[in-house]
Parts: sequence; C-alpha cells; structure tokens
Amino acid sequence: MKIIEREFFGEVDLHAMADLVRKFPTENLHVVDLPYRLSSWSFDYPENIRLWSAETGQLLAWAVLHVPFWMIDYAYNPDVNHNLHGQVLKWADGQARRIVGTPSGHRAWYVTVLSSQVDRIRDLERDGFASQADVGDNSWSQVLMGRSMQIPVDDMYLPNDFHIRPLDGAKEVEAYVELHQAVFESRNMTPEWRSRTLQRPEYIPDLDLVMVAPDGHLAAFCVCWLAKAANGEINGQIEPLGVHADFRKRGLGKAILVDGLKRLRSKGAENIYVQTDNYRDAAFRLYESAGFQVLQDILVYRKDY
Repeated sequence: MKIIEREFFGEVDLHAMADLVRKFPTENLHVVDLPYRLSSWSFDYPENIRLWSAETGQLLAWAVLHVPFWMIDYAYNPDVNHNLHGQVLKWADGQARRIVGTPSGHRAWYVTVLSSQVDRIRDLERDGFASQADVGDNSWSQVLMGRSMQIPVDDMYLPNDFHIRPLDGAKEVEAYVELHQAVFESRNMTPEWRSRTLQRPEYIPDLDLVMVAPDGHLAAFCVCWLAKAANGEINGQIEPLGVHADFRKRGLGKAILVDGLKRLRSKGAENIYVQTDNYRDAAFRLYESAGFQVLQDILVYRKDY
C-alpha cells in the first residue's frame, strides 16, 4: 500500500481524525474528549499538523504538535502493515526542530502512552524520548480512571446560595476563560478555543457546567463529553474540571462532578472516564471519592530540543 503524507485541509480533516480515533478506542487515550483538544489554538498553526492517507483517500494516521499542552497528539491505524508510528514520530521530531524559537515551538515535547503499549514505548525510546516516571522531584506520570454508571451516584450537599447550571453559551465564554486561567494558573485557555468547543458537533450544551457563587461570579466548571463507541456502548469523559482557589475545600468540586455524572447517566452513559496525574493530589482524591478507579497507568515521555 502506498502511503501519502500530506498537509491539513481543515474541518473535513477534523471529522476524519476523530473517526480514526473512534475506530480504535483501546489504542488511544483521548477518544470521548477529543473534540476539546481538536478545538485548541494549536490549529492556528496548520504547519504543525500532518496526515497520512492511502491512495484511496482513507486516513491512516495523523499528528498534531499540541502547543498549549506541550504534547504530541497522534493516532494511527494499527492494522496497516507499515511502520506508521515510526513515520509519525519522524515527522514530529523534524517539525519540533524546525519551530524551535518560533511562537509555536517549545524546548521540550511530551507524548503520553499506556504502560501496556510496549511497541509504542520501544519506538519512543528508540527515537530519543525518555520516561518521566522516575526523574526525581519532577517525576510525572498519569492514570486513566473510570467508573461504571451501574454504581449509584451519591447526592451532594451544595452550600447555600451556590448553584450549578450550564454555561450560558457564547455570552459567558469570557467569564469562563477568566476562571479557567485562574484555576490552572495559565493563559493557555483562550476565548477562541473555548468558543470553538461550543461549535463542535459533539458538544452538548447541558453537559457544559458551571457553578455560580452567591456574588454571581463563576466558582467552578466541569465540562462533560459523550460519545457512542463502535460497539454501541455510550461513554462519557470529564475534561476539564476545576474550582477557583477562593472556593476550594468546600466540596464544590465533588458537587459539580456528581452533577455531571448524573447528567451523563441521564443521557445513557454506561462508563465515565477521566485522565489525571497519578500522584495522590486533590484531583486524584476527588475522582476516587466519586467512585472512579484506576484502569491503566499512563507513562509520560519527553524529548528536549
């Protein structure tokens, strides 16, 4: 089979990229929440996106240097009898070198991989990526957590005068972005990125939740995604969730998470997933307290430029 490497052609390719991931859900970490990542301002740099297709036009692989996350996101058809993974990594390495010192360049890029994906790990290490699982104080690894919606969801007490509701569409994007930036202490989230999530065909408005404080300001958010797998199973994912520092340790994170879980269940979700760092920080404990269990370990690999 002849494989054609080509540039990114816009919206039509976004649909094909998502379809490729959904065809191989066990091979990819971001399946249900992929629309969130495909909305980011990484796509303002089309030169940082590459696709590989068969002569028939069938998409076989894609890669994105995902600037806000410092991540190389990619997916490929594992059934194709070619070293697609190697081709993807070769292109990503070359592009990362070309853009050093530019607005979309970074001094290091990361790849996340399931600990069970030994072939991918071998390729990453061969190409100079190093696991960050045991590098001292800056060690970094993650976990994929999940919960079955057959497990009951406990009701949560909400402090007086706080209430949860869906985001008020485009009118509330600016307020959401301000909150998101404060929660994660980063300016990566932008109004353009958040606005694009509202326009994705997979977006469901009443699963995009915010918590309003008594003074009217947004105190927390929880964005939920829903997708139907090829086998007909309906799954949900939480991405992202956060609580403003001024309102932490009041149970608000648990309350908005539980609300999201109930809404996902009402729409037929059978399993809910979340990806988070595996050290026992507040986020890990929050998901664990809501019935999530670790399903797989995720290794983070880094390469410096």
